[in-house]
Order: sequence, then C-alpha cells, then structure tokens
Amino acid sequence: MLNLDTIKKAAKRIEKVAHHTPFSYAPVLSNLSGYDVYLKNENLQRTGSFKLRGAFNKIAALAEEGNTKGVVAASAGNHAQGVALGAAHFGLLAAIVMPESTPLNKIQGVKDFGAEVILHGSNYDEAYAYAIDYAKNNDASFVHPFADDDVMAGQGTIALEMLQDISDLDVIIVPVGGGGLISGVATAAKAINPKIKVIGVAAKGAPAMKQSFDAKKPIDSLHVKTIADGIAVRDTSPVTLEYILNNVDDIVLVREDEIANAILFLLEKQKILVEGAGAVGVAALIHHKLKLPKNSKIGIVVSGGNIDVTMLSLIIEKGLMKSARKMKLMVTLVDKPGALMRFTEILRSVGANIVQIGYDRTSIDLEFGDAHVSVSLETKGEAHQEEIRTKLKQNGFVFSEAH
Repeated sequence: MLNLDTIKKAAKRIEKVAHHTPFSYAPVLSNLSGYDVYLKNENLQRTGSFKLRGAFNKIAALAEEGNTKGVVAASAGNHAQGVALGAAHFGLLAAIVMPESTPLNKIQGVKDFGAEVILHGSNYDEAYAYAIDYAKNNDASFVHPFADDDVMAGQGTIALEMLQDISDLDVIIVPVGGGGLISGVATAAKAINPKIKVIGVAAKGAPAMKQSFDAKKPIDSLHVKTIADGIAVRDTSPVTLEYILNNVDDIVLVREDEIANAILFLLEKQKILVEGAGAVGVAALIHHKLKLPKNSKIGIVVSGGNIDVTMLSLIIEKGLMKSARKMKLMVTLVDKPGALMRFTEILRSVGANIVQIGYDRTSIDLEFGDAHVSVSLETKGEAHQEEIRTKLKQNGFVFSEAH
C-alpha cells in the first residue's frame, strides 16, 4: 500500500544511493510569472532522472525478500538506467527492453551499468508487452516503471525532500505520463499538508492520463507523439489513476512548441539542461496554464535531464528562428561578378552576421543568367529582421524566407 509510512521507508532505503537534489529559487521564472517559483532539480540526480528513486526502492524490496533471480524492465531510458544501477548495486542480472526509437545516449547509459539491452517495438507499450513475456520466460522479476507501490513510494521521496527544504509550499507541479511520479508525490504531500495543491502536467501528444482524470475512468490513447519521451505513455494504469483521483487537484496539457520553448528557456535563463518531460512544468508556467493566486509558493519537479543532443540542437535551431535571432533567406541574383559582393555589403550595412551561405547557379527552376543564394543570418529580433527585408527590397532583391 502506498502511504506516508511506505514513502518514509523508501527514503531510508535509497538515502545512500540517491542524491537529495537541489530545490532552489528561480528568480527569472518568479519575476515572469508573479509566483514564488522553486525548481526541484532531479535532472541532477544520479542517472540524470528521478526514476532512480523508485527503481532502486523496488529492487531493494525484492532483495530484502530474497529475490536473486534477476530483474526485467521496459523503459524509454530513465527507468531503465535506474533499474540497471539498482540491479548492479545488489549484484542482480538485469535485462531492459527499450523501444527501437530510443536515443543512443539512453541505450548507452543503460549498458554502462552492466544491463542487457533488448530493442523491441515502436513505442513504450510494445516494449512493455514484450518485457512482461520475457520476465515470465526467464523467471525474473518485472520492475514496472510506475504501476507498483514500491516504485511509487520511491518517487514520493521527492515530496519529502521538497517539504523538508521549504515547508510552506502552496503548490507542487509534477510531470505526468504513467502517473507513478505524481502518485507518490501527491500521496506524500497531501499526508504532510492536506491543503497543498498538486497539479500534473501532461503532453498534449500523450493525453491519456488527462482524459482519464477528467472522465474519472481509464481512457487509453490510440497513439502518442511528443518530444517528451519520458511521459509518452499511451495506456492509462488503473492503479496510478486511483491515487491521482484521490490526491491530485488538476492535470493540464502543454503543446510540443511550448515544451520546446521551456527547454530553451531553462537552458538560457536558468542554466540547466532538461529533457522534454522535465520541462513540462515550466512550460505550463510560462505559457499561463496555471490559474493560481498571485505570490503562490510553487515547487516544480524538473524530472530529468537526459535529452538527446540531436533533439536539443533541433530545439535550439527552431527556438532561434522563432525568437527572430536567426533568419534564413533564399535570394535570386544575377550571376555576374560583383553581384554576391553587393548583396553581402547590404547585409553588412544593417549588421546582419552571415553564419552559412550557399551559391547555386544550376537549379532547373532558375532563369539563364541567374543564381540562388541561400543564407543564414544571426539577427537581433523582429525589428532587425524587418530592417533587413526593407533594405533588400529597396535594392531590388527578390527573396523568400524559410520558417
């Protein structure tokens, strides 16, 4: 049974392995939102995610029961690393089934702890079904990523730390996928202070738990699509839903562009690297999804930092374009000496810095004697970009923009 006592027991089990992560004031977010905002930095946890807490607590409980036949888990990455580390700590064999699309850094992170990695399925749910059968066939214990009382108790230790550090929190904001994290956090928080509000944040591309919360019954999604792979869960667990309905005040949704914006915001303004699932709480805050009294004291669980560098580079590129700090143009020039120099001189005159340039005189859509110049520019905002457009038009250049 998940309750405050089992969560406190979990805290003792994991205290020598899991970090008591920083829970620090976020001045930029506080000034922006009108709330007193604190970030619980589980991205700084061992393995880069809160998942270590629940996985280690479960494996510790199995070890106490004398289970030494090995463990199996299904995970997109963070739970996998927690299970792998826990198994290594107790000298158990571990097999982790991961979706075939799992980023390489998460696969390698699991292997580094000595676990076997099995890639199977196009999403978590397909990997999960395979892992259940694999555990039965190999007489091993399956460690569920969220629908397990010992796992949820381990995740609930986050709330103990948050309220130990700042006892008068008004609200705790928690990412929601399968619901294990918010079940543990909400159970602990409400037991300590029944007046505290617990609000979940899910990705719009993985809305099963939000829909189930609103309907008060399990509703599964047909498919999921989100950059927040840590909360990309298709099917709702009745186990976690029951705890959520009992203890959670609300669940809100955030869009993909809002998640990406939050990742970039945290990187630039808070100087912390966060994965998509870890950024959803901040996304909800900066995009005004939370309707709370001014000056509320809010704790946001930043659940993990294991973002794929390829995804990060894409988010940064799109973010620079969206915030008018980068501009991509395709310009048609007369293909003769001096034409390119004249074009670049105009860019120099308005202070636009060229970061990439390409020259094409062979495209079949060009008139004879013309050339295409593709150019990427560093710019200083929308007003600066408008100045560039105006200057080019005044000088007779024909161009298009990439968005």
